[in-house]
Amino acid sequence: MYSIDKEQGENMKAAQISTYGGKDALQATDKAPKPSAGSGQVLVEVRAAGVNPFDWKVREGYMKDAVPMDLPATLGGDVAGVVAEIGENVEGFITDQAVYGQANALSGQGSYAEFTPVKAGQLAAKPETVDFTTAAALPLAATSAYQALVDHVGLQKGQKILIHGGAGGIGSLAIQLAKHLGAYVATTATDDGLAFVKELGADEVIDYKSEDFSAVIKDYDAVFDTVGGETNKKSYVVLKEGGALVSMVEQPDEELAAGRGIKYTAQATRSTSERLEAIAELVDKGVLKPQIDKVFPLDQAAEALEYVKTGGPKGKVVLEIKN
Repeated sequence: MYSIDKEQGENMKAAQISTYGGKDALQATDKAPKPSAGSGQVLVEVRAAGVNPFDWKVREGYMKDAVPMDLPATLGGDVAGVVAEIGENVEGFITDQAVYGQANALSGQGSYAEFTPVKAGQLAAKPETVDFTTAAALPLAATSAYQALVDHVGLQKGQKILIHGGAGGIGSLAIQLAKHLGAYVATTATDDGLAFVKELGADEVIDYKSEDFSAVIKDYDAVFDTVGGETNKKSYVVLKEGGALVSMVEQPDEELAAGRGIKYTAQATRSTSERLEAIAELVDKGVLKPQIDKVFPLDQAAEALEYVKTGGPKGKVVLEIKN
């Protein structure tokens, strides 16, 4: 078991926005109100928090009309830490247990903080073989890959899949998972990402800056799209009749999909306890190895988020909240 901060008062450290905007909109504070666990929730003392592109979109106000937040709001979804408090109607967790999962990034009580409330159904025991920093890199990225390849595609041994953005947080885990499932994997990357994805096990690597992937490959069973735009539109033509296209960012072109008999899924990732448990097992077996590009302290959350937006990290960026 792990020790938790029994002396924590009513306030805590957090990285919050008080207004929507660019890098300077996210500020560290030590006066954020400490949350508590509501019904169906577990209060997690955060040891590390993953940083996702979704977070800078929240910071800049992309979601403010669809999901208004009370400001100031604490950002962040990916979390790894220790159970500090268990709310009503929660089973399967104990105080001081090491856990990881997905906090609500749009609740205003996210994971860029010393404490965050998490729905019990979006939390699981932390993989035993990795530390908190590594575990925090997993929830959104690994669940996205698992949900796409296992639940939506049903990827089988001997099938061929194209994974766009293979050097990213999601893509890097998707390559590893696809190889574990026995698939032939092609991926798109560029610059130093080319060597990176080869090291992860990709069978075929296409430099999207100099090559048109739609002219290079054909008759694939599946495409996993984390890029969108023109990349998504060209993905239809590389699939065989009846192939599967899963996109994290685009709605289907109904005419194109119907014309080629393509099974199209516009995926909204859900980090359920069941998926997190399956991922933890794969991590502990050495199948999935999260790739961490850079680690920042909580006080540098603004820099971390800007790095994710502009730096093109290979793998994931993580905030360390407490050692």
